[in-house]
Amino acid sequence: MQTPGEFVSGQVRSVREKVDQLAGTVAAEAQQVSAVRSQVGEYIREQRNAARVSLRELARTAGVSNPYLSQVERGLRKPSAEILAAIARGLKISAESLYEQAGILDRRAGNPDTVAAIRSDEHLSERHRAVLLELYETYVREHAASGGPAAGDAPPQDHPAGGPPAPNPSKESA
Repeated sequence: MQTPGEFVSGQVRSVREKVDQLAGTVAAEAQQVSAVRSQVGEYIREQRNAARVSLRELARTAGVSNPYLSQVERGLRKPSAEILAAIARGLKISAESLYEQAGILDRRAGNPDTVAAIRSDEHLSERHRAVLLELYETYVREHAASGGPAAGDAPPQDHPAGGPPAPNPSKESA
């Protein structure tokens, strides 16, 4: 039989072990959050440099301060979805791409090069990009479910560009 002191010592030891376990889990999650912040910040900086927009100019168009945007780019701050949308408008890129980088949205299915090409096409409006991405994702999901070629695979040889077969002209229409 345990004495009250032994019982309390056992309970304290059990609680300490649980706290240590949870502390390790929290630390790992904090590292993941920090990595996501850093990743979205790096992505914003890359896009800003590619667009040849200064930090000051982007901060002004996004409606945030220079120091805040700098902190976002360095991974020290986690911007809200609204701030990300404003930054995306300032960079003239899809807000969805920033949301994915920040972990707010799940990444789209399919070939990343295809998704990037759709997103970067300057001739498409935001609405057209969204529709094309949705159609492409549906296509990828349906082909994956039917056991068709995976996204990025070579198109079947009997169909031009992987599309449906060309219609055969009938004798009646000739």
